[in-house]
Amino acid sequence: MEENNEKAEIYSQRVRAGKRTYFFDVKSTRSNDFYVTITESKRKFKDETFSYEKHKIFLYKEDFVKFMEALQGTIDHVKSELLTEEALAALEAAENAEPTAELTADATFDEELKWE
Repeated sequence: MEENNEKAEIYSQRVRAGKRTYFFDVKSTRSNDFYVTITESKRKFKDETFSYEKHKIFLYKEDFVKFMEALQGTIDHVKSELLTEEALAALEAAENAEPTAELTADATFDEELKWE
């Protein structure tokens, strides 16, 4: 009788970025609505053991357009106003490269990194 549809996961994508891992998850509510969670997970070492520090953003569908516009505007500003020509060229080369396996949809990632 385990029916917890409040946080039913519909889709998940993981992006590894150095010491950080980002999770992009689509979840559904009891009323069959959906929302996105963006989680940053950072591995921390202390006294020969490790733990994960995480930060999570909940993004609701009515805010998708505003969020994407603000994110794109911020990225465009960094590219046009803050990066050197060399850094911009390196970034554009990385954007045009083939996606790696780490950047593709993956719902079977390590259990120790999966957040509920």
